Amino acid sequence: MQRDVSSCNTYNYGDALYWDARYVQDALSFDWYQRYSSLRPFVRSFVPTSSRVLMVGCGNSLMSEDMVKDGYEDIMNVDISSVAIEMMQTKYASAPQLKYMQMDVRDMSYFADESFDTVIDKGTLDSLMCGNDAPLSAPRMLGEVSRLIKPGGTYFLITYGDPKVRMPHLTRSAYNWKISLYIIPRPGFKRPGSCSSSAKTCLEAIPMTSEGMLPHDYVLEDPDSHFIYICNKKDEEVAQLPSYPLMGDVLY
Repeated sequence: MQRDVSSCNTYNYGDALYWDARYVQDALSFDWYQRYSSLRPFVRSFVPTSSRVLMVGCGNSLMSEDMVKDGYEDIMNVDISSVAIEMMQTKYASAPQLKYMQMDVRDMSYFADESFDTVIDKGTLDSLMCGNDAPLSAPRMLGEVSRLIKPGGTYFLITYGDPKVRMPHLTRSAYNWKISLYIIPRPGFKRPGSCSSSAKTCLEAIPMTSEGMLPHDYVLEDPDSHFIYICNKKDEEVAQLPSYPLMGDVLY
């Protein structure tokens, strides 16, 4: 597994000191990639409001707050930055639905196996993929995510990484995930027929090849689109079938 440099810079996004310094310098709320309003159709489709949710790499995002306003009842938020966590603990001290803990997603041994119905990741795997130790960090994080999800639960990944760079990490047999792919344009992108004007189109899974890749003739409406991988943890006794919709499959 190689380091993903497609959207990286020279910052060490896997280093707590980098994030502590960033949050000291800029304490304003910030959401990576997409706001909850854009992701809401997906969240409501795949995450019941009664779910126990783990938000990995929460930073000072408003997404968990917005989910609580939308009816979600139990969201545990973790981040490697103690500065961000202390800030959010103070901000949401009166919100019992939101809990915050400082934690490295590569070691979440504080939590027991199968503790969560859903794990939501909006850019955290991407940040680790930019680090020099990506070949070690990515599988450590994903192994922890897989361990923490209950059978039938979901890893909800929002990323800039297309299937060529993300599916090799997500399709390890140890995770036992059934994976569906969705694509959403970046905020502000406007084009007739895009997700900004048709939530139904946005919610249609993208068929992939037998290798788990986009069809060779597939063209992104927005070249800077974000990819949403819905990774559903199968029960151990479920027969091993292809873990992603294939070209020509009927999708329901």
